[in-house]
Amino acid sequence: MRDVAIIGIGNTKFGELWDVSFRDLVLEAGLSAVSDAGIDGKDIDALYGGNMSAGRFIDQEHIGAIIADYAGLSGMHIPAVRVEAACASGGLALRQGIMAVASGWHDIVMAAGVEKMTDVESGEQTDILIAAADREWEGMAGATFPSIYAMIARLHMDRYKTTREQMAMVSVKNHHNATMNSKAQYQMEVTVESVINSTPVSDPLTLFDCSPITDGAAAVVLAPAKIAKKYCDCPIYVKASTQASDTIALHNRRDITTLDATVFAAKKAYEISGLTPKDIDLAEVHDCFTIAEICAIEDLGFVPKGEGGPATESGMTALDGELPVNPSGGLKACGHPVGATGIKQAVEVVLHLRGEAGKRQVKDAEIGLTHNVGGSGATAIVHLLSR
Repeated sequence: MRDVAIIGIGNTKFGELWDVSFRDLVLEAGLSAVSDAGIDGKDIDALYGGNMSAGRFIDQEHIGAIIADYAGLSGMHIPAVRVEAACASGGLALRQGIMAVASGWHDIVMAAGVEKMTDVESGEQTDILIAAADREWEGMAGATFPSIYAMIARLHMDRYKTTREQMAMVSVKNHHNATMNSKAQYQMEVTVESVINSTPVSDPLTLFDCSPITDGAAAVVLAPAKIAKKYCDCPIYVKASTQASDTIALHNRRDITTLDATVFAAKKAYEISGLTPKDIDLAEVHDCFTIAEICAIEDLGFVPKGEGGPATESGMTALDGELPVNPSGGLKACGHPVGATGIKQAVEVVLHLRGEAGKRQVKDAEIGLTHNVGGSGATAIVHLLSR
C-alpha cells in the first residue's frame, strides 16, 4: 500500500444559494481544487463524488457521470463514482479516493462532495433527511433528526449532568469561528441566551442548536505521497482513514449517548497512525446538533465520557483552547450540505496544516482530525492528516 497526500483543495461558499445550480457548485469546487493542485484535468485518473440524495433534492440520479461531465472530465472517459453514506457521503468519498491511490490502481484522484438542498420545500427536506435514519422504525413513527438527537441530549443531561448552557456554548463557539470564515453560511455571533431562547425545535434543542439546510460543494485532489511535492510545496499526508458502522435505529444501540461507530473508527485511526488523542492539534467534528459535538469529543477520546459539556464550558475546544474544535464554524455555522460536509472538513484541516486559515488559524498546527457521521451514528468516518 502506498502513502497518500492531499495536493489540492477547493470549496464553494455554503448557504442558501438560490442562483447557483448543482452543476455550478460541482464545477466551482472542482476547478478550485485542480487549480490549487497545479494540475490539469487530463491528469485526473478517477473521481469519487459524495452525494446523499440528489435523486430527491433535484430529481437527478447518475451523479458520478454528472460530476465528471460538468467538471470537464467526461472527454477523458475516467471512472466517476457516486458515493453515498447519508451525511457521511463526503467523508466516504474521500476514503474511497484514498484507497484508490493507496492501492496503486490510480495516481491522481479527485474526491468531491456536493448537495443542493434548497430546491424543495422544508417539509420535503425533513422527509428526505430522515431517510438517513431507519425509515420503518423511526421515520414512519414520526421521528425527525432533531427529535432523535433531542433524546440523546436528554439522556446525556440526565446521566452526566450536562447543562443546557453547555450545549448552547457549542453553538456560540462555532458561530464565533464562522465570523472568520468567508465561506460560512452564518457569519454572525450568537449568545448563550439567544441560543436557549431561539425557536423550540425538539426539547431541549432549539433552532440555534441545529445545523441548517445548505447548498455547497467541496473537493480535494489526492496523489501518492512519493510524488506529491512534484505538484505542491506543502502536501498534507493521510496518516489514517477509517470507517465503522453501528445499528441504524437508535433503539438498538448499546448506549444512545455514545456513537460506537465513532469510538471504533477513532481507535482504529489511532492504531494505524501511531498517534493518540493528545497528538491532535485541531479537529473538525460532526456537530449536526450541539449535543453531537459534545458526544463527539468524548467518543473520539479527547475527554472521558460525560465530560464533553464541562470541557466546552472551560474553553478547551475554543479556537485558542487546548484542542480547537470546528474552527470552520462546523456544520452548525459553516453549514451542512450533507454530501459535501466530509470533504469540507478535510479542506478546513488542510488550510490549518498549511498555515493558510487566516484569522482563525490554529497556531503551529501539525496534526488534524476529521469526523463525519451518517445518520445518527450508523456510519462514522475518521481521517488523520499531517503536515
